[in-house]
Amino acid sequence: MRILVVAATEAEIPLVQPQAHNGHHIVVLVTGVGMVATAAECARALAVTPFDVAFNFGVCGSFDRALVPGTVVHVTSDCVAELGAEDGDRFISMMELGLARDSDVVNSSPPANPVLSALPRVKGITVNTVHGDEASIARVVDRCRPQVESMEGAAFAYACAISQVPYAQVRAVSNVVERRNRHAWRMELAISNLNDTALKILARS
Repeated sequence: MRILVVAATEAEIPLVQPQAHNGHHIVVLVTGVGMVATAAECARALAVTPFDVAFNFGVCGSFDRALVPGTVVHVTSDCVAELGAEDGDRFISMMELGLARDSDVVNSSPPANPVLSALPRVKGITVNTVHGDEASIARVVDRCRPQVESMEGAAFAYACAISQVPYAQVRAVSNVVERRNRHAWRMELAISNLNDTALKILARS
């Protein structure tokens, strides 16, 4: 089995290495931060090499205060929150504009994996600018009802979907989405828990 592991930065997956393991060939792709880099790098990798499954491991911010920093989640629905148009203070989605049938990328058939199945399933949004203003947080929560946000998730999911490669987006919460407060972040805990989960998922794939 050929497994593609995708991360935005090497810092998010320091323990996951390219290797041949249990008969599997694991390829690690570090895309760089943001949905443009992720979409381009994933599309190229999936076009060049046939993969049996793909995993995106990374960190995220949480809108859901029940998902405390360090919690590892499986993002099964994602969307690009800013994709649309403005009409004064009103945001118009791509669906309302008649340019898309659905704004969400829904993973209806994730890989069968006992470790993955045990994770909380959540709805995510993908953004170019992470939220840190009370008013904009309230607006996006009201419009999208997200539980977590990242800067890459929907791009990875869409690339896998159009390539028809089974995939899963797994993230660890590093912080609550609020006014920027680095003192409250738990990045080391998030990365530790993320890597522990990633290695277990790969071992059971």
